Amino acid sequence: MTIQADLIITNGRVLTMDRNNPRAEAVALAGDRILAVGTVDQIAALAGADCRIIDAKGATVLPGLIESHLHLFMGGAELAHLQLLGVRGPEALGRAIRDYAATNPDCPVVMGQGCDYDIYGRALTRHDLDAILPDRPVLLLAADHHTGWANTAALEAAGILQGRTLTPGNEIVMGDDGLATGELREFEAKAPVMRLSGEHRITAGIATGAEPEPAPTADDLASDCIPMARGLAHCARHGLTSLVNMDGNIYTLRVLAALRDQGKLTARVRIPFHYRNHRTPADLEIASRMSAEFNDDWLSSGFVKFFMDGVVDSGTAVMINDYPDTPGWRGDPLHSPESFAAAATEADRRGLQIAVHAIGDGAVRRVIDGYAAARAVNGPRDARHRIEHIELIDRSDIPRMADLGIIASIQPCHVPGALDFPMQPTLDKIGKARWDDAYLCRSLHEAGVPLVFASDWPVADASPLRGIQAALDRPVFDGARDERIDLHDILAAYTIGGAYAEHTEDRKGMLRQGYLADVVILDADIETTPKDRIGSMRVQKTICGGQIVWDAEAEAA
Repeated sequence: MTIQADLIITNGRVLTMDRNNPRAEAVALAGDRILAVGTVDQIAALAGADCRIIDAKGATVLPGLIESHLHLFMGGAELAHLQLLGVRGPEALGRAIRDYAATNPDCPVVMGQGCDYDIYGRALTRHDLDAILPDRPVLLLAADHHTGWANTAALEAAGILQGRTLTPGNEIVMGDDGLATGELREFEAKAPVMRLSGEHRITAGIATGAEPEPAPTADDLASDCIPMARGLAHCARHGLTSLVNMDGNIYTLRVLAALRDQGKLTARVRIPFHYRNHRTPADLEIASRMSAEFNDDWLSSGFVKFFMDGVVDSGTAVMINDYPDTPGWRGDPLHSPESFAAAATEADRRGLQIAVHAIGDGAVRRVIDGYAAARAVNGPRDARHRIEHIELIDRSDIPRMADLGIIASIQPCHVPGALDFPMQPTLDKIGKARWDDAYLCRSLHEAGVPLVFASDWPVADASPLRGIQAALDRPVFDGARDERIDLHDILAAYTIGGAYAEHTEDRKGMLRQGYLADVVILDADIETTPKDRIGSMRVQKTICGGQIVWDAEAEAA
């Protein structure tokens, strides 16, 4: 019996990302698989009696887009927070905070997202925030989430106004008066204030990597399904059908599993074991248990996430050379060479993939060294270990990445001046002498380093279309090489490249017969749209597992 299609997308500019059959006009889906890819007439012949026909009207049709680095749980929660991206100066900030506080009187902490490091032309202090809202805890987070600024009420309620001893790489900045200034650098420093917000179960996956305490109740889980579902819906509207989360614990998987049971899981999600720097290699047994329990095409684990450093703007990224504005300071790595090599070797021995946040060139080198140490002990395998961000790299380390098969997980929207992030203070913190080594893409690609692209949402806009525009139209820094790559290479980094990084290129990332039925339909032809307008394009429909999970027409009706 011939299988018939139950959904057909026709009259499209189909970019299959399949080198053997790169273009088509129509796609047929049957159940949760792609039945066929071909011409309009070929695919029309496969229609079943109740087949739904979608006319793409000449717009681009792509494999479901893969978001290779985001923070889903946190992003879903933050959609309800005060949004500060683009807010500048005391008057605008004061108005935004007071308005939000007035309309959210029951929030235990007034939480703001996307605060510029230079919002006042300098770093904020608790006194600045006290002048705006002294009687309720306030915490503003930088767009990169690595730094927060709290008022006195928040610091007092969290018990850190007098400071607290933290592990390396985390800092409660102290003033000359012996009290905290309000600036909190890295996750351990922010965690006491974050806990006041009541979102500690949501942020546990990134703050500590441990399970929430106290143990969540059934009511807690039901409550936490709401922001997670909100995050999934946000991703669906942007054409994202596969999500690689970059923080996590077992509880995160439990929340997603609950949504799957309710029929509300609208994307395929991977969740790591988050190995914070208080862990030991023996703790990787938890990662192995997570991987054994969750290992299907909808919910999976199978990898370990590390942080090696912080970010450039706060001076917590680890550099090979001194920061230009701070002689003698190169950042404080979160793992010693020995401890990281031991953990990486054990994770690799267990068959786990490794992904490490490394922004500074010193952090990147330490990660490469650790991966090389793991291979030396365990022998070579198709590990596809990853480095996340790579905002600065010594060019001598690029061939080492290629030789070790390391995936470069890049966020085009993070490049200063490319999208929403300003040029400064980032470029000055790097120093003009190193701009040619910053935010590389083309150089990595040409060296044979596999690329995946992502947003790091909620650090940056989740829209892959805006990310594509950023990759095409990013600035070329003075004296630096042009690091832009072409449209099809960019699309590959959001599709088949993302699948390769997950070891799933045999079933997703392409529109090919037998592959998973994950498809996105845009509202125009991306190949003929001017590059400076691609970010304004919209997703018309997102299909995951053969089901329409986002329909712009239905939403507008």
